[in-house]
Amino acid sequence: MTPNFDLKDAASARIIVAMSGGVDSSVVAALAARTGAEVIGVTLQLYDHGEAVKRSGSCCAGQDIYDAKTVCDRLGIAHYVLDYESRFRTGVIDKFADEYAAGRTPVPCSLCNQGVKFVDLIAFARDLGADCLATGHYVRRVKREGRVELWKGRDPSRDQSYFLYGTTPDQLNYLRFPLGDLPKSEVRKLATEEGLIVADKPDSQDICFVPDGDYAGLVKRLRPETAAPGEIVDLEGRVLGEHQGVVHFTIGQRRGIEVGGQPEPLYVVRIEPEAQRLVVGPRRALAVAAARVEGINWLAEDQVQVEAKVRSLARAVAGRWDGEKLTFAAPEYGVAPGQSAVFYDGERLLGGGTIVATESAAIEEAVAA
Repeated sequence: MTPNFDLKDAASARIIVAMSGGVDSSVVAALAARTGAEVIGVTLQLYDHGEAVKRSGSCCAGQDIYDAKTVCDRLGIAHYVLDYESRFRTGVIDKFADEYAAGRTPVPCSLCNQGVKFVDLIAFARDLGADCLATGHYVRRVKREGRVELWKGRDPSRDQSYFLYGTTPDQLNYLRFPLGDLPKSEVRKLATEEGLIVADKPDSQDICFVPDGDYAGLVKRLRPETAAPGEIVDLEGRVLGEHQGVVHFTIGQRRGIEVGGQPEPLYVVRIEPEAQRLVVGPRRALAVAAARVEGINWLAEDQVQVEAKVRSLARAVAGRWDGEKLTFAAPEYGVAPGQSAVFYDGERLLGGGTIVATESAAIEEAVAA
């Protein structure tokens, strides 16, 4: 299989491939090499946390850089490593910690794509005179009616469009996503056919810079104030118990609220970081009628009627966008400030932004009554 990299003359073209050291980007490099173009693999060193060097399931660290180089040697292509650790720390890790400290639910993968992975890496690729930058994201780049659009990946279980809402039209014109039509099984099959050492390598986790999956531990090290104990109160402000730091909680969480004697399970409804207070309530208190969204990026036209996702693995739901607020057609759960609200028209990604506030459906219903 040789996908179309949308190049006028592949034989005289130069393709830069963003290589994380995983199977997806390695297969992209192999597919690019099949076109006859000059291919250069580029790996960003983004962090280095001791055990992350040897741990399977990471990306952009010691072992992964070695794997990317080994794949490039196998394919007979050049390989560069760029040290972006400082930029990644300030642009992604510090912002991740700040968001948690503010009681919000961050999406670091979107920050990474909007920063070092696209802005900085595209600039580097253009400096090298490359015709395009190819990545291993499971999304589709579709040319239709004289314009380039970004669509969901063909395989719903692998679709990564949610994290790419910040892509600009200019960036999309330069980017290529050759895996968008493929299931993961086919990608691993291609890696095996090419004799790549990463064919069976486990997938990287969503938040790659947390080596042990302990997000709270990372945030506590960077923002110690988040570990201070505080009150757990109900919706009326009655004290129910005490927690051991807001860093351990996100909105919608049930685990860890150790309050007994309640008539129904309790969930985190609101986090008040200045007071180190958790506000908890029954699941119905999590129902959201609308969300205010800022920092909107439109990759397509600004539409009123949209389908929206507020989490990467959530289904898209019907909503109305008025330029400032996304109103859901039916109450939506799992919506929190800090998350991305991403808009679609069927398979086509329209754009998105960051949720900064929500309106409770329970409050709206009470007002209507």
